Amino acid sequence: MSASSVSFDGEVILNSVSSCVFVVDEDGVMRFVNTSGEQLLQASAPYLTGRSLDEFIPGDSPILALIQQARLDQANVSENGVNLESPRLGKQLVNAHASPLIEDPSMIILTLTKRSLADQIARQLKHRSAARTITAMSAMLAHEIKNPLSGIRGAAQLLETTAPEDDKALTRLITDETDRICALVDRMESFSDGRPIKREAINIHQVLEHVRHLAQNGFGKHVRFLEQYDPSLPPVFGNKDTLIQIVLNLIKNACEAAQQENAEITITTAYQHGVRLAVPGSNTRVHLPLMVSIQDNGPGIPEDLRSQLFEPFVTTKAKGSGLGLALVAKMIGDHGGLIECESEPKKTIFRIMLPMYSEKIHGPLDAQKEKQS
Repeated sequence: MSASSVSFDGEVILNSVSSCVFVVDEDGVMRFVNTSGEQLLQASAPYLTGRSLDEFIPGDSPILALIQQARLDQANVSENGVNLESPRLGKQLVNAHASPLIEDPSMIILTLTKRSLADQIARQLKHRSAARTITAMSAMLAHEIKNPLSGIRGAAQLLETTAPEDDKALTRLITDETDRICALVDRMESFSDGRPIKREAINIHQVLEHVRHLAQNGFGKHVRFLEQYDPSLPPVFGNKDTLIQIVLNLIKNACEAAQQENAEITITTAYQHGVRLAVPGSNTRVHLPLMVSIQDNGPGIPEDLRSQLFEPFVTTKAKGSGLGLALVAKMIGDHGGLIECESEPKKTIFRIMLPMYSEKIHGPLDAQKEKQS
């Protein structure tokens, strides 16, 4: 079929773009909302159409002023880095563009493009760079530290056999501390493993339920878990053991953060359109439609740590090593995915975006199920 013979439906095209598109009349009422706009406002197009935009966006928002300016000037106007904030939407940074509709200048086309994806990609590349930086360090530590530590531990055990009872507490302290340092070095060695991970079709809900069960019977006994799952979600193209380790780390952190009496953790899965990541060094773009979020109602992460959260040795815990989230970021990067965090008091959300399994690319699903059984 030639390109000239293909017919295009404007609404289908607008529903396929990742930017949020709204058509707003002179009274501020929405007359059209595309699929991305539905996701932004967390409601369906039939519900939104006919409602005023200021029901969802605060009246003092620069976005409403931008619409008014486009209508008065009858010209295209744009503003980058607009902070879109409301109880319903949370906090989001967007680029906004408003322009009059040619057929009816009283109608304004508003386009909102989330800046978070670009920021996520930049942060993800930074996480990978940080992981590479400590790869050499971890290899050096494994050789230069673990060997002497084993000698120290052996000497302490030997001393314990002849030490007075009052001194045995000190020898046990030496062995405990050497074990702790060895465990820390073992975790750092994880960064030096550059082998590609073995991936297959994984049901992410099975991973989440497995980790939730572990948490409820252990470190998360005090927490009320809420699940908001999309049962139609396709399989993730991933490694099951690694995904369990990622989710376990995030849920354990959430349980430790939410220690209050009404502690809650909400686990959400969803399918989102239009999230693609350019692979450095090639023309390939990886589709990342599968989203998993873990939200807790703890005190939140200090603002000065949020931008460095996935870097090694950054931690909010008094006795933390600061390697857990750095390792999570590396493992998600190994999957070709992204992780982001937003935090405020009583609402901290970690979102993971992952590639989905495709029979066309990765082979028949039945063969993948046989591998897992």
